[in-house]
Amino acid sequence: MARFFYHDNKDTPEDFTDEHDSGQPVSEETLSKLGVFYRKISSMDELNAIAKERGYKNRDQVILNLDSFGGDVNAFNSKMKTFYTEHYHEDEEIRYIVDGEGYFDVRGKDEKWIRAQLSPNDLLVLPAGIYHRFTLSSNLREITAIRLFKDEPKWEAINRDSGRVSDARTEYVQSISV
Repeated sequence: MARFFYHDNKDTPEDFTDEHDSGQPVSEETLSKLGVFYRKISSMDELNAIAKERGYKNRDQVILNLDSFGGDVNAFNSKMKTFYTEHYHEDEEIRYIVDGEGYFDVRGKDEKWIRAQLSPNDLLVLPAGIYHRFTLSSNLREITAIRLFKDEPKWEAINRDSGRVSDARTEYVQSISV
């Protein structure tokens, strides 16, 4: 079952895959107010029903672990650092966890990081325009996830430090300011 909590903001480049639980839990209602959708899925039929309801037409499966990088530790670590760089996308980011464990961090209205610890059968949908980052957990260092898409995936990550603000980001900010 997923856990949601404020990040302790004490991570370093060496330990960002650690739990970093501040001890302050975050409710699903708080996440919902940020446009984040979470569900515990009990079957593929349930996942398929949600995909149909939300208009997700395409999907694939991704496996992230050292083996998926041919054992190349440097390439693996480089990709993990890329995923952990604060960014947003112009489309929703939808992940259903099949196996393993990872963390999605999202920015709250107060700019604090909220960490979602995800494990098998967790479905998380991040709205277009929300600042977020991802890392594997230090416990397992691997995850298998199904990625769902409304159309063809748009893979561009717009890093916060770029200063670029697209329509998706503007619309997201307006949606949570109400």
